[in-house]
Amino acid sequence: MTTTPLRITVWGENVHEQVEQHVAERYPDGMHGAIADGIRENLPDAVVRTATMQEPEHGLSEAVLAETDVLTWWGHAAHADVDDAVVDRVHKHVLSGMGLVVLHSGHWSKIFGKLMGTTCTLRWRSEHDQELVWTVNPQHPITRGVPNPIVIPEQEMYGEYFDVPTPDELVFISGFTGGEVFRSGMTYRRGLGKIFYFSPGDQDFPVYHHPDVRRVVANGAEWARPERERELPTLRRYDLGEYFDGQHYRGPFDDAPEDEATTDTTEPEATAEPAEARA
Repeated sequence: MTTTPLRITVWGENVHEQVEQHVAERYPDGMHGAIADGIRENLPDAVVRTATMQEPEHGLSEAVLAETDVLTWWGHAAHADVDDAVVDRVHKHVLSGMGLVVLHSGHWSKIFGKLMGTTCTLRWRSEHDQELVWTVNPQHPITRGVPNPIVIPEQEMYGEYFDVPTPDELVFISGFTGGEVFRSGMTYRRGLGKIFYFSPGDQDFPVYHHPDVRRVVANGAEWARPERERELPTLRRYDLGEYFDGQHYRGPFDDAPEDEATTDTTEPEATAEPAEARA
């Protein structure tokens, strides 16, 4: 089910901003603040809130997640410090239909690893590389309104091999100064939830002030919005007698009235022909 307005929670680890002066100067409202501002610029009708690891339950209580259509996730220095109970809670909501946008070093977060089932490791180098983000799926809605390529003057290099499952859709591929390439924009589906991973955005560079990067993150959040009522897939059983030819089938629930009429599929009994007809 489409929810209007779209409700987005921007989650940030918020550690580098507290301990590194150059990061605090680059992102005075935190990286989560810059990401949230970029979404508001591009999705003015969305309701955008922020949450950080330092809040109770990391700002991701059951109540917050229940009112979140799409969660964005940025982490780096404190992946191991994220409470497993919170990870399990987010995982449940993604499987139930909540969208998830994982950014940059969030590839090594507990929640992304749990959803991918792989190590999610990659090659990297932080030496002021130029990054060119090439669109390889121009029909995808996440690419709407962005140039091809997006030119990021300075960025941390992420390179293959990236140990993640084959994506449902490959949207962007990046190239770097050293010749490396990287699958920088990919989508997945887990349960009823949609996931977008987008790699540009290191704390040492002003990438989340880049207008095209901000547009992609907003497009990803809009794409990942739930398309139906949130519901955790569960195991359901029904008896063979409940399904015979598709008529009056109400689904795997015991909520059909007992006296509900069903179609009689038996053939009528043959009647004896009059003697005159047999003559």
